[in-house]
Amino acid sequence: MSKSLIIVESPAKARTLQRYLGKSFSVKASVGHIRDLPVKTLGVDVEHDFKPNYVTIRGKGKIITELRSEAKKADAIYLAPDPDREGEAIAWHIAEAVRGSKKPIHRVLFHELTKKAILAAIENATEIDYHKFEAQQARRILDRLVGYQISPLLWDKVRRGLSAGRVQSVAVRMVCEREQEIADFTSVEYWSIAAQLQQGNPPSFLAQLDRISGVKLDKAKNRIKDENAARNIVDELEGSDFIIEKITKKKSKRNPSPPFITSSMQIDANRKLRFSAKKTMMLAQRLYEGIAVDDDGPTGLITYMRTDSTRINDEALAQVRDHIQTAYGKEFLPPKANIYKTKKSAQDAHEAIRPTDVSKTPESLASFLEKDMLALYSLIWKRFVASQMTPAIYDQTSVMIKAGRHNFKTVGSIIRFSGFMALYVEAAEESRSAEQSRQGKDVLLPDLKEGSKLQLLQLDPKQHFTQPPPRYTEATLVKALEENGVGRPSTYASILSTIQEKEYVSLEQRKFFPTDLGKLVNELLVQHFPTIMDTEFTASMEQNLDKVEEGKVDWLDILHKFYGPFRHTLDLAKKEMKSVKRTAIPTDIKCILCDGTMVIKWGKMGEFLACENYPDCKNTQDFTKDKDGKIIPIEKEQPQESGETCEKCGKPMVYKYGRFGKFLACSGYPKCKHIQAEKTGVACPEEGCDGELIKKISKRGKVFYSCSRYPECTFALWDKPINKPCPDCHSPYLLERETKKQGLHLKCPDKQCGFTQNLEDE
Repeated sequence: MSKSLIIVESPAKARTLQRYLGKSFSVKASVGHIRDLPVKTLGVDVEHDFKPNYVTIRGKGKIITELRSEAKKADAIYLAPDPDREGEAIAWHIAEAVRGSKKPIHRVLFHELTKKAILAAIENATEIDYHKFEAQQARRILDRLVGYQISPLLWDKVRRGLSAGRVQSVAVRMVCEREQEIADFTSVEYWSIAAQLQQGNPPSFLAQLDRISGVKLDKAKNRIKDENAARNIVDELEGSDFIIEKITKKKSKRNPSPPFITSSMQIDANRKLRFSAKKTMMLAQRLYEGIAVDDDGPTGLITYMRTDSTRINDEALAQVRDHIQTAYGKEFLPPKANIYKTKKSAQDAHEAIRPTDVSKTPESLASFLEKDMLALYSLIWKRFVASQMTPAIYDQTSVMIKAGRHNFKTVGSIIRFSGFMALYVEAAEESRSAEQSRQGKDVLLPDLKEGSKLQLLQLDPKQHFTQPPPRYTEATLVKALEENGVGRPSTYASILSTIQEKEYVSLEQRKFFPTDLGKLVNELLVQHFPTIMDTEFTASMEQNLDKVEEGKVDWLDILHKFYGPFRHTLDLAKKEMKSVKRTAIPTDIKCILCDGTMVIKWGKMGEFLACENYPDCKNTQDFTKDKDGKIIPIEKEQPQESGETCEKCGKPMVYKYGRFGKFLACSGYPKCKHIQAEKTGVACPEEGCDGELIKKISKRGKVFYSCSRYPECTFALWDKPINKPCPDCHSPYLLERETKKQGLHLKCPDKQCGFTQNLEDE
């Protein structure tokens, strides 16, 4: 019996499809891309219309052979990678690989993995969208031309291993420029004055000074500048009558947010669940591809998660409206479905992110989904259902109070009908001030009357300072990338991950800080590649790629227009970019080991002080700078006696402190430069090995422990081995580890044992 062959990207997706399609289909997975540009060469022939040299990805030869074999046995081939540009490229390469089978090839787009949607997609199979493939190919070649030609330049001028990316470098620039804005910001003092007032009997209420002589106060311009000015106003107000001048009451409403698109899902998951963009997309991919929620096997729980459209199909709208009326009541259901406007730049090829079946509530899936997956599904489910509920209704009361030439103001709001807020409220931005955050909360005011005289209970002047713009979080950086048109929904997570992995930025307390390396590379790239680093240029390139996908622009035209100016800029940069790694900036600081002078050099960990007499003297030292830019060396700890003798010259070995921590060196330095590995006293656990585990430093400066007989024995550990047997399983050693949750503790290396001992308590 002949079968149709369906080829998808992931094994998880293949299992879900096989469940619904049964024996009449054979479902295989390509496990992502099967062909790509070569890793070690440019792989693009710039002299012959940018012809790409695609090669089989390492390890994919066996998969291609299997797909070809299955294709020969099938009566038809359905290519079903993800419904986006990357998926279209994967489909194109698979089609090229199996074309020799001479079987009809179709393209299938699965926007959700439910039985009805799967069968409908196969019924409506189409052809490969070559415009979409060409858009992906153009992006891939653009990124390769930039990355593979600027990166070697950075290797030569700064240090090996660095990389530049057409989009990632712009993201780094945004972080660096925000940091510069913060550094350049001059904080300005201003004061506020609050009056505690009461109309007859309690309760009292609080009002803020809003105007003086009719001029509205503003913390930047018309502000109360200092304490003296604030005290003068307080003195003047002490003798004033506080009269209610005007009361304004109005009924207001707050509409629900639209269902998630990729960016808003990443933003809300970061703010509410503290998930990184990468983690959010990983969990969403699994929810889309299918999770086993009953005995029948996996089923897709959400629609495709890479989208910038808020569109919802009619069937899903009908289902969610039925659910709202049944679960919450008709007062929570608007007369007709809420339709949200999709921005002009959106592709609109997919729906918004929503549950495939709204009857699968988070509560009903709690026993089937792991904690984080359930949390994300709950967020998606609630956002979707809330998007089709009625607005929240509240009464807002604004009270203006006159006190001589001063006006005070207070605003209170009372929720009359919660509407969608009974289920879901969008997370607030981290940058919002405390005053802004309070505005959305209920503030109860007493029954006030215009013309009433109020009793002044207290005047409270408070000092404030204007604040610089906040550093980016993952949520706000995704939002900024989207607003600036940098990248696309499918790339935000990888952009944020890449700039951290390349050590251009660090994420500390959920905020992005540029590293010294990031600042340096950004400075060089902005100086020598201003067009590549321009957000508007990057955004316009994204728009051009969209036009390629729409069939309005030829992909080769984009590459030709880009590459000529870029090549000229690249040639200039090779000549003019300063070589940082060959630069040594002199200082007036003397070397403590010889008669040399310390100079500023650049290394893997940023700037540091080094002796000018290197390599004869290898003294190095970290430093900081004061507010005037003066170099302040960080004092080293004095060498400590170790009780050991140098095996080369016989002098005492001492513990010294370098850029990577404590190490054991000869006290006869610089005449004797012997450095001895720090021993742990733990025998190598590899069977038949008589070595000892010793402390070492990786190329990135990270401490690890490995066998002293390396390279004959390659045993290694990241955690420090302690020469102490496990009391439970009698392992000859324990591991010292420190985590946020457990603090400093000992742990058995045998995972099946599970012994731990807290050291902080001791």
